[in-house]
Amino acid sequence: MKNLKLFSIITVFVLFGQFSFAQTNNKNDFSDVEVSIKYYNRTIFYPGNAEDNPINIHITIKNNGLDTLRFKLADDRRFSLDFNAYTSKNNLVEQNVELIEKRTTNQTVYFREIALENGEEYSFIENLKDYINIQDPSVYYLEMNFYPELYKSKFISLKSNRLTLEIRPSTSVAASTFVPVEDNSATILKPEQLAPDKVVEQTIIARQKSLWDQYFLYLDVESLLKRNSSQKKKYISVSAEERERMIAAYKADLMQSRIENDIIAVPEKFQIQKTTYTPTEGTVTVIEWFKYPNYSEKKSYVYKIRQREGIWTIYDYTVVNLGTE
Repeated sequence: MKNLKLFSIITVFVLFGQFSFAQTNNKNDFSDVEVSIKYYNRTIFYPGNAEDNPINIHITIKNNGLDTLRFKLADDRRFSLDFNAYTSKNNLVEQNVELIEKRTTNQTVYFREIALENGEEYSFIENLKDYINIQDPSVYYLEMNFYPELYKSKFISLKSNRLTLEIRPSTSVAASTFVPVEDNSATILKPEQLAPDKVVEQTIIARQKSLWDQYFLYLDVESLLKRNSSQKKKYISVSAEERERMIAAYKADLMQSRIENDIIAVPEKFQIQKTTYTPTEGTVTVIEWFKYPNYSEKKSYVYKIRQREGIWTIYDYTVVNLGTE
């Protein structure tokens, strides 16, 4: 019995010694390595569909130490890093099935060794959806683990900063019927801090229902008026009181369909295709269908939006005819 206990103790020390040897024998000190992630092209993210709606993450490895940093980077980056997404209840989102299969299949992993001097950094971009299976709209918390000696030596792991990831419900061709505003005058209505795509969606729905107060809620009428060069020239030369009259007259002309026929056209249905934005500017691309007695017309609208004091508004747009159906 004593011999068995002695053998167990020796075994523990041997294993500990091997682990310590592996760490002390490692040529690199990764304590001064900074691993950071950010969104490459911030947009509206939806579940599934990794190709049409990727979540591209910009990854940076930086050497903050004085010595040369050397690490391995696999040609297939899935052998060099992991993404972890957590729900608000701290539940871990499942990994992509393809990722699991790839890592459990015997194969040769090709890599190259990267050398960074003090202050140098190396960056690349990966699609988050190639790593984890995001199916439900929600808010997630995203982190990344980088393996400088590849995945099979993942006892050496460097953790990144944390990002907040918002996954929105998938859009459908049919427009939503929900408009969370009141059926009163625009003096009572107040714009909300909505996402850019929701601003455009609610504006189109309000037009479909002829709810003019709601329709103008997220329109920068002044900027739309100044799209006309002669109107712009007059607008900037008159008094503040006259400008108010010009805006009121412009709204009346829109409601009577006397001007800007494209912006006030009523689509039978619409589909938001793409949304991209920076902290202050963005665009929302929408396919809209218009029904006539003998045919239907399809158009692509690109709404230009900007953010002021937390509120996004539509200030310009372009339209391209896509033919009839």
